[in-house]
Amino acid sequence: MARILVVDDSLTQAAQAQFLLEDSGHEVQTASDGQEALEEITRQAFDLVLTDLQMPGMNGLELVEAIRARYPQVPVILMTAYGSEDIAIEALQKGAASYVPKKNLERDLPETVAQVLMVSKAGREQQRLYQCLAQAEYHFVLENDPALIPPLIGHLSESVSRRNLCDANSLLRMTVAWSEALLNAMQHGNLEVSSELRQQDERIFQGVLDKRRQEEPYRSRRVHVIARESPEQAVYVIPMRGPASTCPPCPTRPTRPTSSASAAGACCSSAPSWTRYLTVPRVTRSSW
Repeated sequence: MARILVVDDSLTQAAQAQFLLEDSGHEVQTASDGQEALEEITRQAFDLVLTDLQMPGMNGLELVEAIRARYPQVPVILMTAYGSEDIAIEALQKGAASYVPKKNLERDLPETVAQVLMVSKAGREQQRLYQCLAQAEYHFVLENDPALIPPLIGHLSESVSRRNLCDANSLLRMTVAWSEALLNAMQHGNLEVSSELRQQDERIFQGVLDKRRQEEPYRSRRVHVIARESPEQAVYVIPMRGPASTCPPCPTRPTRPTSSASAAGACCSSAPSWTRYLTVPRVTRSSW
């Protein structure tokens, strides 16, 4: 059984949704608008919010955004009227878990709620499991293809977020640092193409990169990314070699690590190679 908040300015439609959910064994409470819904969520915990899209004051789309910002662990399902599917899709992009057309409410609502609750429960249990992870280490070996960088950064970012190691601003700094380090390792390290050529002519620069990806010894070289993660911190090592390699500026180490979460970086220079170490120290919520 789950605790569900139904938000609808129509008493009749709210009662219909409440009946369907209670018939499925859930405990249901109702709110007449978005602001009242937020007040209820502040007072008590809910496993799921089911909201109408079109409401006076704060509409369903605005409510989705507010809940995602304040209570990201609470999934939201939208009830949509005919012709509002485009807005519902926009709501999904903003963080809604799913939506149900009102014309199919009786048929689709119980199943949709069951599916969303199952996924939400699995996510909470997975998060709990990650809190039990003492240490993890990954070793990625990448070809010199920039298309591999976004999925790798996505994986690393998700891992840092799951462990709650830093805040959003620090994670953003880390993604920028990862991207720069990986591009440098591919382009200037393995493929040995100087950044000076790029400043002179971007087209020629890209042409040389494409050519060297197909030529030996460049094509056989790989970028190694070593990630070591624990509940206290995460360390990422990206070695780069090659005569064209130059160490780009590192992120500044925080002077007051207790006041804000910061991505720390350090370089160990030993020409013609260098290694970038990117460290994410754990920062508790109380120190944000």
